[in-house]
Amino acid sequence: MIRQRHGFTLIELLVVIAIIGVLASVVLASLNTARAKARNTRRISDLRQISLALELYYDTNNGYPSSGGTWRSQCVAWGTYAASDVIPGLVPTYMPTFPADPSMAPSANTCCYLYNSNVEEYALLDHVCSDIPYTSQPSLLDPARDSGTNACTIDGTAFWSWKVSSPGGRCW
Repeated sequence: MIRQRHGFTLIELLVVIAIIGVLASVVLASLNTARAKARNTRRISDLRQISLALELYYDTNNGYPSSGGTWRSQCVAWGTYAASDVIPGLVPTYMPTFPADPSMAPSANTCCYLYNSNVEEYALLDHVCSDIPYTSQPSLLDPARDSGTNACTIDGTAFWSWKVSSPGGRCW
């Protein structure tokens, strides 16, 4: 009489579990990469949206909103401005709300959008965000800052930053 097998052996179950584990790790790695790309796409979109709103402001007012000679941000080191006050007069007339970097940590002063303007020109930075692959967007690099040769520093330290600015916009 032939014995019929009922169920799986321990080896067969372990092989299936191992295959499922490998597939799950591949999917999770892909998901993390997609999330990072989404954050970077949002940052680029935010910077360009703010830049466009600043140009609209300039066309109406013959100058950019003044930052009062200092950097302004929602982060603690720069005065913890409310989102609507980071760039005075921009919200809600020229853009409905002021965006924040998706990884912003205000109390740690990381991933902050910083704004500085002397009315004639402006600089807007996405500042000190370790998960940004800065060199992936050459059009957003500030060669003077990022080469380390510029005296432009924030809090005494030169940092890599993505930047949009008016044609003459620089760090003051």
